[in-house]
Amino acid sequence: MPYNERIRPLLDAIDRLRQLKVAQEGIQLPTIVVIGDQSSGKSSVLESLSGINLPRGQGMCTRVPLIMRLHHHSSPCPNLRLEFNDKTVHADVTHIAEAIRDATDEIAGTGKGISKSPLTLIVEKMGVPDLTMVDLPGITRVPVHGQPQNIYEQISEMIMEYITPEESIVLNVLSATVDFPTCESIKMSQSVDKFGQRTLAVVTKADKAPEGLLDKVTADDVNIGLGYVCVRNRIGEESYEEARRKETSLFQTHPLLSKIEKSMVGVPMLAQRLVQIQESIISKCLPDIIRKIDDKLGENISELSKMPKNISSVAEAVTASTRIITLSKDSLRKIMLRAEFDEYPDDENMHCTARFAEMLEDFTRNLQESAKDNSTEEFLLQEIKVLQETKGIWLPNFFSRHALLTMVQRKLNKISHLPLDFMGEVWDYIKNVVNDVLVCHSEGYPQLQSSMRRAANNLVERMKGKAFDQVTEMVEMEKVTNYTCNQEYMEVWEKLMAHQNEFMEIMNENS
Repeated sequence: MPYNERIRPLLDAIDRLRQLKVAQEGIQLPTIVVIGDQSSGKSSVLESLSGINLPRGQGMCTRVPLIMRLHHHSSPCPNLRLEFNDKTVHADVTHIAEAIRDATDEIAGTGKGISKSPLTLIVEKMGVPDLTMVDLPGITRVPVHGQPQNIYEQISEMIMEYITPEESIVLNVLSATVDFPTCESIKMSQSVDKFGQRTLAVVTKADKAPEGLLDKVTADDVNIGLGYVCVRNRIGEESYEEARRKETSLFQTHPLLSKIEKSMVGVPMLAQRLVQIQESIISKCLPDIIRKIDDKLGENISELSKMPKNISSVAEAVTASTRIITLSKDSLRKIMLRAEFDEYPDDENMHCTARFAEMLEDFTRNLQESAKDNSTEEFLLQEIKVLQETKGIWLPNFFSRHALLTMVQRKLNKISHLPLDFMGEVWDYIKNVVNDVLVCHSEGYPQLQSSMRRAANNLVERMKGKAFDQVTEMVEMEKVTNYTCNQEYMEVWEKLMAHQNEFMEIMNENS
């Protein structure tokens, strides 16, 4: 398969994703970003790659991000169009520069300010490389008349937004007439790509400053990891074919420029390098992009499923309510009975069996602490007073049952509120859990939530009332009978009862 046929589908896919603005969803796309200081020759480089005239003149020519989509096709008749503000404008080769100016004015205004809204230029033309690039405004520090005072900050912010993602390839356009370390574009690219691993430098105006250029591009004092390509700008009214012939002759015959390696000179070599780099970065990033899109799609589908559902009839309301109740019952069984917390792994409040155990432990501890007497002496005095007050006319040394009940009831009265307090705490917790589970399963039906929560609260209150009645009855039963669960007492009683038969035999023998 020819190279263009292999790379074109990938480029089209990335371009469609860019049109869908997936970057706004946090999904970065592989992009060749063209930056450079003002008057560095950016427009000339892009003209040489695309074979069409772009806006030129003194000052800032690019005022919006210009997304250039170059598409090689076999027809000798070029097809050019601009896409911006949800519309498409067709233009021919002769009038494309004027069309770009008009579109820029519509986007950024007729002054000299800039805008972050992009303008897409699609070039379908024989002989152009299959490339997509984003051309950004040239960097200028001093605002001219009609420009905002913070023009440098605005341009810097726009450039950093495009070149910061790891998926971006920085095409840094440098003029051979300046020292590379002093270029603002170098400082910006180094701030996000310190070792230049995703930066390619294009050196323009090589014919105007050939002295020392070889040393500049071979010494690499500014860490351009992807290397340099030196080019000759098209001058005046030269045709693109004539400019390429003169460029080839320049780098072959010039006494200084001819020493630069052939892999580092010429617009055709630049186009070849860009296409190779573009294919590499797309192949590297595409699996991750697909994964991120799938993840984002899953998140959006999940969010969509939680959106309010339309209920237009009683039957639909009954069906939805039945489904919510069924799901809620399953969840409550899992978290309250089976200790399965996969639906709420990080919400400890929904780990019901553990919370029930904690509440039971607290109840047991409070019950034991409340049953303790502060003073043994006071306890004995109370016991003696009870025995005195329950004396009667009967056989001496027989313990009164009424005295025992009185002492037991005094103990029970001190702690009888604890079981009811415990029940209140448990049922309040259950009520909150039931409401949380219902809300979770009815997120898509806000019109049903209030009625379902009200019904659930009524049900919980009825069950709570029944439970309180049962516990109150058990507590009252404790107050009217005398038995014990004291382990020490039961052990002594069992030892004595073990000798019951022996005692009865002795009594029978002596009777």
